[in-house]
Amino acid sequence: MVSLEEALALHRKYIVVDAHCDTIHDVLRGRRVLGEKSNSGHLDFPRMQEGGVGAQFFAAYIEPQYKPDRGVQRAIQLVDAIWGQVQAYPDQAAVALNRGDVEAIHATGKIAVIISIEGGEAVGDHLAHLRAMYRLGVRAMSLTWNQRNLLADGSWETRTRGGLTRLGVETVQEMNRLGMIVDVSHLSDAGFWDVMEVSNAPVVATHSNARALCDVPRNLTDDQIKALAQKGGVMGINFYPGFLDASGEADVKRLVDHIDHISSLVGPEHVGLGSDFDGIEKVPSGVPDVSQMPAVTRELLERGYKEHDIAGILGGNFLRVINQVWHAPGELGWPADV
Repeated sequence: MVSLEEALALHRKYIVVDAHCDTIHDVLRGRRVLGEKSNSGHLDFPRMQEGGVGAQFFAAYIEPQYKPDRGVQRAIQLVDAIWGQVQAYPDQAAVALNRGDVEAIHATGKIAVIISIEGGEAVGDHLAHLRAMYRLGVRAMSLTWNQRNLLADGSWETRTRGGLTRLGVETVQEMNRLGMIVDVSHLSDAGFWDVMEVSNAPVVATHSNARALCDVPRNLTDDQIKALAQKGGVMGINFYPGFLDASGEADVKRLVDHIDHISSLVGPEHVGLGSDFDGIEKVPSGVPDVSQMPAVTRELLERGYKEHDIAGILGGNFLRVINQVWHAPGELGWPADV
């Protein structure tokens, strides 16, 4: 039997990356701040330190009330709030902007904050908005949430069979040029395949699971998983029980079942963690919040995963994509700190 202490020791050895949380919305609602340990919600900087999580994608999710025409405005508010929290607690976290930043920040003992956007409404109707988001520090974006927008159809829009619009294609191409990670979570099946055709860089699904184990539109089919892997991408396993099991109930073992499935299909180098903390109303039993993330590592150890593969699943696989897609300081021709 592997203890949580043994699992946490492995966390301390490597950089653990969680590819999705929605925590900044609770901050804006005044429910808590990131720099102080809270008894509410799933995630804050102190609990991340307890759970050994060294890098976190903080998503600026564009809520339905801001659609279709106030997405740019809302994205700026959310990104500003993320920066505000990092600047309020500079001894605990720093924003990663360029290739190598995550490792450099982690070496100082701080948490590396990666700013992402959930929903292409932040682009509005012009790529100038996308470039502005990059200058504000955004380094990843999903093209849709569940609904249709100006870029593509979301995963709820299955009836239309719609993929990327012309603006959606241009957005993927511009994200490739900027060095911004394209996230296919929440995208329609047709949109997924369009991204596979258009993108010239690895893409990710920050918080999606295997549809073969839980048949919901938000999860990826085996063919999609294979295509994502062939592109050099990574899937972040979503902790929501409704995406882990048809019963709507799940534990850590069921979560790792999805890791097993993806690993057997394309190899463990294409799977990671994407908890969706603070964006889900239920969590798997055994992982009530980020402080208990080592429970996943313990289950991987129990199942006989090799340390090298566990290191990749915990964060190394996402770090590979980050360092492939992001630019080095100044490489884009802009000031190094944008």
